[in-house]
Parts: sequence; structure tokens; C-alpha cells
Amino acid sequence: MRADAATISLGSAHSFAALASATVTNAGASVVTGQVGVAPGTSITGFQFATQIGGTLHSNDALSIEAIVDAQDAYDEMGLIATATDLTGQDLGNRTLTPGVYRFSSSAQLTGTLTLDGLGQASPEFIFLVGSSLTTASGSSILPTNGADALLGVFFRMEESATLGTGTTFAGNIIAGDSVTLTTGASVLGSVIALGGAVTLGTNIVTIPESSSSALIAVAMAAFLGRRRRRVA
Repeated sequence: MRADAATISLGSAHSFAALASATVTNAGASVVTGQVGVAPGTSITGFQFATQIGGTLHSNDALSIEAIVDAQDAYDEMGLIATATDLTGQDLGNRTLTPGVYRFSSSAQLTGTLTLDGLGQASPEFIFLVGSSLTTASGSSILPTNGADALLGVFFRMEESATLGTGTTFAGNIIAGDSVTLTTGASVLGSVIALGGAVTLGTNIVTIPESSSSALIAVAMAAFLGRRRRRVA
């Protein structure tokens, strides 16, 4: 096992807002900025109701196949990390965390706001290793500050699934061993990846800006929050 964390990269999966092995399903008026893909499955449904910006649909093509492989590599790499702060049984909400690796031996819960303080570091990294599933309560949020980069430096690895509650504002990349479900009004700044099942959307905002510079991240986050509020109002 790896003794500690090193830089994690999603490779070609970084351009995908939603990526799954089985299906990607949308059931509402979602706004998706980035690629949407599935492999080896072929089913992408409901996007006639969605607005897709800066990306296309990839059904078991060369790009989605490569992206799934790269996402699996990142998932496996994080699984080798041996040294982590144990947060098992603690809620992620209403706390501030600094760069590092955090582990839950079973499930993880986010209720309220989790602040990620990058401490002004050049490339701060936050990795969350969840032994089973992640669930967020309605209205919960993740707030990156002081240089924390939601796209390049924040990763949530679930061995099973992730479910984001109504109105959740999530910042970071979600990589689940099984499935990912976004309930009505949930928003994500980052990639949503289901390696063993489906990504299910239902009137959501998922955003991957073309660049991940600090300035653009700040603009994207402001727009992301503004659009989410208008959708759930």
C-alpha cells in the first residue's frame, strides 16, 4: 500500500461532468457543462430535457472507454493510500479541514457546511476515502477556500454509492465504486463518476469549467451557486 497521498489525476475523465459504466440518466431540466459518457454500457437517456454546454454525449466510444479506464486508475490509486485521518462516525458538516487524506471505515454523512481550507498552498489536495456510501443532507454544501481547487484537488472515493440530498452544493470530484444519485436541486462543481453502475440526475447542475485556474474557479463557483439558487427557488 502507498504510505501517503500523491497527486491524483483523473486523466481523460477530467473533462466529463457525468461518467458511468452502465447508464447515465437525467429526469429533469438539468444543466450539464462538460462531457457525458458511458462505457461499456451504451444507455444515456433524458438529455432532451437537459441543457448541455461545452460537451457531447459519448456512448461506449473511444473517449468514454479511455475515461472509464483513467477514472478506475485514479480510484485504484486512492485505494492504496495507507495513512489517513480517521473520521469514522463523525459528520463532515460544520467543520473546517486542511489538505490531507481522510478515511471513513464505513459510511460518511455531510450535514451542513464543510469548509476546505487550502492554507494558501500551491496545489492543496483533499482526499476522502469512504468504506461504503456517502450521503448528504438537504441544503448541505462544500466550500473550498484559500487555494483549494474543487476540480484538481478534491476527491471523494466511495466503495459503494453516493447520494446528494435536495439542494446540496457539492464541490469536488465524486468517484463511486457503484452508483451516484443527485436528487432535485443538487449541484456539483466537479466530475460525477459511477464505476460500477449508474449516474442518475434529476434537475441538477453539474459543472466542469474548461480551465481550472483559480480565477475561473471563483467565477465558476459564483455562477454555479447562483444558478443552483435560481433552480431550487
